[in-house]
Amino acid sequence: MSRKVYPLIVLMMTLAVVVRSQTTTADCACESQILPEAAAIVNGVKITSKDLKKATGDSVGQLQQQVVDARKRELDLTINSRLLALEAKNRGITTTKLLEQEVVSKVKRPTPAEAQAFYDQNKARIKEAFTDVADDIINYLLDQREREAAKKFADGLRDANETKVLVTEVTVPKNEAERARVLATVKGEPITSGDIEDSLKALIFDVQEQVYKLRKDELELTINDTLLTQEAGRRKITTNALLDAEVKPQAVTDEQARTFFDENKERISGDFMQTKDAIKGYLGQIEVRRAEAAFVEKLRAASSIQVFLIAPESPVFSISTTDQPSLGKADAPVTIIAFTDYQCPSCASMHPSLERVVKEYGDKVRLVARDFPLTQHAEAFKAAEAAEAAREQGKYWEYVQVLLKNQSLLTVEKLKGYATEVGLDRARFDSALDTGKFKESVQLDIDDGIRLGLKGTPSLFVNGRRVSVKSYEDLKALVDAALKSTKTTASLR
Repeated sequence: MSRKVYPLIVLMMTLAVVVRSQTTTADCACESQILPEAAAIVNGVKITSKDLKKATGDSVGQLQQQVVDARKRELDLTINSRLLALEAKNRGITTTKLLEQEVVSKVKRPTPAEAQAFYDQNKARIKEAFTDVADDIINYLLDQREREAAKKFADGLRDANETKVLVTEVTVPKNEAERARVLATVKGEPITSGDIEDSLKALIFDVQEQVYKLRKDELELTINDTLLTQEAGRRKITTNALLDAEVKPQAVTDEQARTFFDENKERISGDFMQTKDAIKGYLGQIEVRRAEAAFVEKLRAASSIQVFLIAPESPVFSISTTDQPSLGKADAPVTIIAFTDYQCPSCASMHPSLERVVKEYGDKVRLVARDFPLTQHAEAFKAAEAAEAAREQGKYWEYVQVLLKNQSLLTVEKLKGYATEVGLDRARFDSALDTGKFKESVQLDIDDGIRLGLKGTPSLFVNGRRVSVKSYEDLKALVDAALKSTKTTASLR
């Protein structure tokens, strides 16, 4: 049940009965910028934003429709979230425990016989043998039962509490006055248009980033095509003739084909001799693309290229740092919040840079750690509990260092051994780990991460803005920018 809370709330929301009218992507209010007339200028030739929008319109529209659809549903999600929080508070338990008691524990796991019956009814659409898909069918049937139980529980909470929905459609607020408009009340407490928009921040920013990438990729291709056309025109030949003259891919050897086969033979049907020609053809195409890219880079280096497309800036998210592991002063002008998975190699690679920045910037930077163990990492959740158990004894950062150095060795037995290694009281540590003392603490971090739209780790926020960081240099540049912004803001007060 470690990750059921938010998904079950979503299930309750998606099954709600409130009906909304249809809207279009024009109502998404999720464009990050007004596109400039010229997206780029290449050696004096203008590439217009209109061309970009035409080329990417369908894909962008599908992405932005996600925001439109989410806005329709978000009021129901917010109502159910409020009701869950109120009920949990009344019972003196967490929402996690509440859903365990009222949904998860009351849903019976489907039996193999029920799975077989489902398979028999649908085998025309299922290609695999029953033994190969039995577990998937059981999980599917379990999900359906949880949906039904979640809806029943949500309906019961609505019936038992004074809930009023005051609108038939959730529209985009155009100003602060409209943000204050009350859309619904739960036991007299208002849910405003602003509440809905704030809860959509993560999704909107995610869509903005995807839209930007689509347009940026299309722009890069258009720039390359423009450069090739210009160079071909200068030489008075066709672009195909230009590529034939300048692109000289290296020939693929039998040895390279054999290496590729050996590294991928689990995914290749047939032996090496049967597949050698196909492999060489595939690798040859890669060499052609590599040679083409190298030639285009030469053209770019010799050209005047101005790009006016701007990447979207993350909104400022409200993220709790209360009672969380931290390094640095609480009132530091820059706070870095890092959501981490102790089995994630990228987290292990980034951690030294995070600690280095805190050390180098002194009182100017604070690092706050949050947990976000991913579902594909079976031992990460327990490792996060163990880190909390170490924090209880004042050795969080020392213990984390050991976890990140031993990411493939995080069984409960190993976690307890590491406690001895860093000098913890083993009886106290083992008890905390065995009883799941910090399970709900880790779950709260996960719930916050899901609310923030996190999909992987490490996920970093600098002064509340989600950032993309690949190196120490990237992180340092972001910290410098945040410090500069803080000074500018202070001088304007």
